[in-house]
Amino acid sequence: MTINTLKVQAHVPDEGHQLKPSYLEAVSRVERLHRRLLDLIKDEFDRMGWDDIGPVQAIMMFNIGDSELTAGELRSRGYYLGSNVSYNLKKLVDTGYIHQEKSKTDRRSVRIRLTPKGEEVAEVIDELYDRHLKSIAEVGGLSQEEFEGLNTALARLERFWVDQILYKL
Repeated sequence: MTINTLKVQAHVPDEGHQLKPSYLEAVSRVERLHRRLLDLIKDEFDRMGWDDIGPVQAIMMFNIGDSELTAGELRSRGYYLGSNVSYNLKKLVDTGYIHQEKSKTDRRSVRIRLTPKGEEVAEVIDELYDRHLKSIAEVGGLSQEEFEGLNTALARLERFWVDQILYKL
């Protein structure tokens, strides 16, 4: 390598350094967006006078929907941590939002499904999302194309993070 080549390489901007502010902002926004969603759900429940479940549990019930599944399947679908799923499921069973029973084929496995009370919570979340969709383009200024681009970027970031874990990069 010649000295001239070294000088040129020394002046090439470090792409990672340039990306850092944008990357850190994206990570921060993902965290804040999740907290804001939980705040929206909590606010909805406060207006309804519901105080026996939290927003994370409500999202979990929305994600279960009309399915019957195991806690492991719920973890893989909703990306919940194992201890959080176990804790929340126990509480939701105790309060009558979720029904659980041992699997007929594998007695070690427990199948869960929403009770009518849990279905009501899932419906409230669905209606909340539907209300948002009625004004998100006009008030929020977000179009179908922007959501598609956002979802593509978030999927790529998720894949990158998963690869970092899987391949210990």
